[in-house]
Amino acid sequence: MNIRTYISQLIILMILMGCDASQLNNPYTEDEGASSVLYQSFSERPKHLDPATAYSENEYAFIAQIYEPPFQYHYLKRPYQLTPLAASKMPEINYLDKQGNKLGKDVQDSDIAYTDYVIDLQSGIQFQPHPALAKNAQGDYSYHYLSEAQVQEAKTLNDFVDTGTRELTADDYVYQIKRLAHPKIQSPIAEIMKNYIVGFDEFSKEVALLQKTELKNRSIAGVEVIGRYQYRIRIKGKYPQFIFWLAMPFFSAMPWEADAFYEQAGLSNKNITLDWYPIGTGPYLLAENNPNRRMILVKNPNFHFESYPSEGESSDKEQGLLVDSGKKLPFIDKVVFTLEKETIPYWTKFLQGYYDASGIASDSFDQAIQFTGSGGATLTDSMAEKGIKLQTLVEASIFYMGFNMLDPVVGGDSERARKLRQAISIAVDYEEFISIFRNGRGVVAQGVIPPGIFGYTDTKEGINSFNYDWIADKVQRKKIEEARHLMEEAGYPNGIDPKTKESLILYFDTASVSIDDRPTMNWYRKQFEKLGIKLVVRGTDYNRFQEKMRTGNEQIFVWGWNADYPDPENLFFLLYGPNSKVKYGGENAGNYQSPEFDKLFEKMRNMDNNEQRYQIIQELQEVIRHDAPWVFGFHPKNFSLFHSWYSNLKPNVMANNRLKYTRINPLERTEKRKVWNHPVWFPIVLGLLILVALLIPAIHVYRRSAKETLQ
Repeated sequence: MNIRTYISQLIILMILMGCDASQLNNPYTEDEGASSVLYQSFSERPKHLDPATAYSENEYAFIAQIYEPPFQYHYLKRPYQLTPLAASKMPEINYLDKQGNKLGKDVQDSDIAYTDYVIDLQSGIQFQPHPALAKNAQGDYSYHYLSEAQVQEAKTLNDFVDTGTRELTADDYVYQIKRLAHPKIQSPIAEIMKNYIVGFDEFSKEVALLQKTELKNRSIAGVEVIGRYQYRIRIKGKYPQFIFWLAMPFFSAMPWEADAFYEQAGLSNKNITLDWYPIGTGPYLLAENNPNRRMILVKNPNFHFESYPSEGESSDKEQGLLVDSGKKLPFIDKVVFTLEKETIPYWTKFLQGYYDASGIASDSFDQAIQFTGSGGATLTDSMAEKGIKLQTLVEASIFYMGFNMLDPVVGGDSERARKLRQAISIAVDYEEFISIFRNGRGVVAQGVIPPGIFGYTDTKEGINSFNYDWIADKVQRKKIEEARHLMEEAGYPNGIDPKTKESLILYFDTASVSIDDRPTMNWYRKQFEKLGIKLVVRGTDYNRFQEKMRTGNEQIFVWGWNADYPDPENLFFLLYGPNSKVKYGGENAGNYQSPEFDKLFEKMRNMDNNEQRYQIIQELQEVIRHDAPWVFGFHPKNFSLFHSWYSNLKPNVMANNRLKYTRINPLERTEKRKVWNHPVWFPIVLGLLILVALLIPAIHVYRRSAKETLQ
């Protein structure tokens, strides 16, 4: 090959490089990239997709788009407000006496023996296409009696090619409540519902040895089908928060045909189960479940009519959140969840436009966020130039350090133990924790109630006066000297244990045992060192840690709670005596017991939100601030980033079914991807030119040598 040939090929290569060869790093197909497709990620496979058992955030990311409980949270209105979903209207609520006679609305709570929730459903709602509902020409179910050969041939649910549907009825909601009671399903809310739904506990015992397929023809006393589109749930006494449970996936409809199909022998061995392949009436269905690569939701072709809300808060219109008012949902046709175990590749793809939204890992925080002089968070210039949007939201959660109130040193109601706990509460500086370990993403807790929940206030009335002072209209943590003074009053001057004449030793029990957890554990040790206390970290695996908590063998621990619904009852119950973990197996992890607190809680929990309830909530806060069973930690603050083409976004910590409201502009996304991912050819071309320049002398030498050899 002569030099002219080399040069001509180089010219052709440079011409090709000048063509539109942008986005060589695009991980998606061209047609998919131009469609109304949302790109998200997941880091681990959801364990459960059965709404009776699913209870974690990564599971709700999927099932809340697939299943429909009777009610949902309004997407735009604040405070959070329930609205009908599969129901045609809000429930009719009736109070009854012990004989089942209806009582008036103004009756005393003590006279209410039962509460009936009568729920009316929309007609015409259809289940998604599914093999469990497929029927043959004779009207028999196609796949309810599979042969051994059919089971052997099936690899995934898609191998059952025929699908069917049918109308949603009240029976499907009643059937799901029966499933919640079945011991074999092990629903995480079964124990709670035994306290409320009439006949739930008795039904659970009655069906303990039965197969799920046998539930259909069994009756539960407190749940009744009244008509094709109407059913009734009867609960014990008055429990206003029960309606919030009816907005959770637990109370979604489930066709009995699903259990009849999935319970067939051999299918579970192939992961053909309800935990892998759900069946619902929601806006999306799970089209692909490949947890080692990706999971895909596509629009449910049978989804009933639902429109985008036409009202919200006063600022929603100017923020463009009402542009789609009255339009049919959902707007996005397909959602692709790709497995991303590492944060750096995910972050890089987000910046390239290949993910539409992103959280912010600690490694990327400084690249994305900068703080103003007043402490507010804004986007960095590089993020703003891309048109990226920032949304922040304080979550309805609390993380706290708990004391085991059964422990002889830190527990109990003695003044010695109480002052010790109060001293520790001052010393453990959660403002510093939020700054170091969370990049400022958190609000220090002054009590149990997070912002956004009835009873919360950020005024002087709402501060923990045992830990903080109110100075110049601002909260300020008390000086460490006050904590040391409390230590003296507790009998531990300078942290010295009078029994040993050495530093008081306390034990911190945790399941955080990896190398990455060491800085956090060292930080906790330093907080206790301020008081002269030696903190010994007892790390163990999660199962052992849980066992310690169940048996009360821990001393100090860190715990957290996400509110299931927007009511203070769902947070204060974490400190209610009859919910003690050791004695009753409840969620009172520190086994706190206070007759005063319990009495106030029992009075508050079933009240409607009014001034009287607000004042009782403040009294409850003061009781636990005084007793200090917790070091009130912080309420997490969520920072989310969204590209400019992703719209109709409003933070909502209660609604999990937000995808149907959002919209993607694929054309804008495609154009920005081209700009952000245009290949830079200059270094390659320069390298090729240098290579050719080096090759030319070598080629001349080679050709001259070849000629001399021939001669």
